[in-house]
Amino acid sequence: METTATSLKWAILLLANRPDIQDKAYKEIEDVLCSASFSYQDLKKLPYTNAVIHEIQRSKYPFLFGVPRQTAKDVTIRGFLIPKGTICALFFLIQSTGNLLKSSIQNIFLDQDGHFVAREEYLAFGGGARICLGEHLARMEFFIFLVNLMRAFHFQLPPGVKELNEEPVAAVTTPPHPYKVCAVPRCSSS
Repeated sequence: METTATSLKWAILLLANRPDIQDKAYKEIEDVLCSASFSYQDLKKLPYTNAVIHEIQRSKYPFLFGVPRQTAKDVTIRGFLIPKGTICALFFLIQSTGNLLKSSIQNIFLDQDGHFVAREEYLAFGGGARICLGEHLARMEFFIFLVNLMRAFHFQLPPGVKELNEEPVAAVTTPPHPYKVCAVPRCSSS
């Protein structure tokens, strides 16, 4: 629950800071999900929204350190040697590189035709044999909560605020600094 709640806090903050991305995802959701009820399987029909969700989870990883791992042998990743015995724990740094939700969605999670592309570099839930046991539940929760929130509200910055702080609070989890947004009810036909 803590990681899903942290991810939702980030999602609302980031969408409020980027109304163009929020509007594009909302339009896709309304165009594709014709009724008020939907399921996690509907995410496959929402490539842009799926890319936004992945980019939020990639760039705003909810843990500062993750569970430490040690390399069992020398490994070369993208030309960089990681020697045997190296302790690897800073998933936050690995995941959070890149230019959040600007042109990066198109370049990372969508192909040139607008189809969602799963990337093996996406490690929001870890990888391999030690992947998070709650991954499937967390993905479902995040998708269902976020889509319901986006269908009910348009998130915008309070009057006089130009941008919300996107630096995380360094703790066991990495939530955003406390913030306020305006959740304006949407008038929707669904």
